[in-house]
Amino acid sequence: MTDPSPPAPLRAVMIPVTPLQQNCTLLWCTATMRGAFVDPGGDVPRLRAAAAEHGVAVEKIVLTHGHIDHAGAARPLADELGVPIEGPHRADAWLLRSLAETGLHYGMAGVSFDAPDRWLAEGDAVAVGALTLDVYETPGHTPGHVVFHHAPSRLALVGDVLFAGSVGRTDFPRSDPAALIRSVVTKLWPMGGETAFIPGHGGAGTFAAERRSNPFVSDAALGRGGAGPASRP
Repeated sequence: MTDPSPPAPLRAVMIPVTPLQQNCTLLWCTATMRGAFVDPGGDVPRLRAAAAEHGVAVEKIVLTHGHIDHAGAARPLADELGVPIEGPHRADAWLLRSLAETGLHYGMAGVSFDAPDRWLAEGDAVAVGALTLDVYETPGHTPGHVVFHHAPSRLALVGDVLFAGSVGRTDFPRSDPAALIRSVVTKLWPMGGETAFIPGHGGAGTFAAERRSNPFVSDAALGRGGAGPASRP
């Protein structure tokens, strides 16, 4: 019997890369089979193989922020595929310019570049095939961090802002712990508790689960009573 329901408009697979096991995400539009790599930190042959396995024509690279495990292979992969790089916010330009130097510190390959083809800011949109991802500025882990939300799929790609059971580190240069908490509460929670998220490390989760039990940003940890748009279930 044929399933009459149409395929989901967006599909995504997480591909851990680099010694830091960063989740590069291959996402694609099922209507066009055109897609994007989000945060290709390294292991380019593995990424190419994933795109081929799923039959995805990669049309761009998208970055949440400029750390080496997220952006180290962005420039060479973009050049190899002949595609543009979009993101992060220009406040992370200093990180992109220092990728090669940072890579030496971590024992990883990194290729520096001055700027992506397009900086992103709050209110921008990123097109992937027939899909549109909304862009939100979420500083704290880095000053230029952004996240991507596909509301019809109830899916957010949050980089290193939020993890299942934790949050992004704020002990790096130009990190801001208070800004990170504000980013979670004012940008992520209003997307709705039913929203699933793909983090930069570890397994996926939902915002509802993190609001219940995350020791750093749950409603209980922040003393929130559940009122207001940022406290939507």
